[in-house]
Amino acid sequence: MTALPDYLTEQKEERILARMLGRIPTDVDKAEGSYIWDALAPAAYELFLSAGWAQEVLRRGFATTTFGAYLDLRCGEHGVERRPAERATGKVTFAGASGVVVPAGTRVATAADAVTSTPSVEFETVETVTIGGVGLVEAGVTAVEAGVSGNIAAGAIAVLVEPVPGVTGIANAAAMSGGAETESDASLLERYLLKVRNPGTSGNRADYLQWALETDGVGGAQVHPLWNGPGTVKVYVLNQEKRAASAAIVAAVQDVIAPGTAGTGAGKAPIGASVVVAAPIELPIVIGVKLTLRVGWTLAQAVSGIQETLTAYLKSLAFADSVVRYSKVNSLLLDVPAIVDLSDLTMNGGISNVTVGIGQVAVPGAVNASV
Repeated sequence: MTALPDYLTEQKEERILARMLGRIPTDVDKAEGSYIWDALAPAAYELFLSAGWAQEVLRRGFATTTFGAYLDLRCGEHGVERRPAERATGKVTFAGASGVVVPAGTRVATAADAVTSTPSVEFETVETVTIGGVGLVEAGVTAVEAGVSGNIAAGAIAVLVEPVPGVTGIANAAAMSGGAETESDASLLERYLLKVRNPGTSGNRADYLQWALETDGVGGAQVHPLWNGPGTVKVYVLNQEKRAASAAIVAAVQDVIAPGTAGTGAGKAPIGASVVVAAPIELPIVIGVKLTLRVGWTLAQAVSGIQETLTAYLKSLAFADSVVRYSKVNSLLLDVPAIVDLSDLTMNGGISNVTVGIGQVAVPGAVNASV
């Protein structure tokens, strides 16, 4: 925070003590170690600390310099609430004897991996199901703990936490999805500033952005007005990982903004507006590059570093910038710890910027690296 008042920034311990000693008569011993000096020095130090506390109070009072619960309070004044963590959901297939009942609340899990120190992730069924004549039945499950840890891959669930008589096996044919962490301070501040700096006016672009971003699971939004003629609006939404939103998130946003028959004003969109909510098309950014590696580093480590760096860069661009810059990618790759130098860099087969169109989001593609 740079706007601190001078009367707080100037309150140094030595200055405070000097002012206090200056008010003592000159015929009194004020040298260091004297009775007066020893009596005033601790008080000067406490006053110095108080000035620091006062600076911190100011920092916590402004949205751009505060954090945590204090940011929640500031945002709450304008009706912007932090999105809570979400639990991943999906389907699990139970195998076993026909007629076996799998009760709601049955817990299943992934296997823990001692080598990578990966803990087991538990899920529980949300409905009671009965195994049919083919020996299989599918049940909906929800992660026990909220967060992205529940977004596990297909085939990862293989452990029945509590035995169910008659059940011989379990599996998840599809990945679990929808798990999200509690909204970060940066994301919450971004939504807060969007609302206070761009107030809605009964259906302008800012309104559609705010309506979309207020929906759980949404990490970014883009508005395409008049996309199919007068009165039409298309809203593209991202998940919190800055990838194309799932069908469930798209449906939730549609339900908030314009459910049911188009133009009826049943949601937040004004009467007459035909609104379509959709996930953007993902545009993979494929990297080709020849590398010079640092001594002791492997090509696999370099590729992993490139993927991590590219992911962070593309996240920062999502619905904020329409150009993936060749020079920027070149610079970022040189900052990867495993890389000393590089040559023959290509993005999507070329050596120029990649333009991201409306309704598209750039995402990491393959990394084809050689040494």
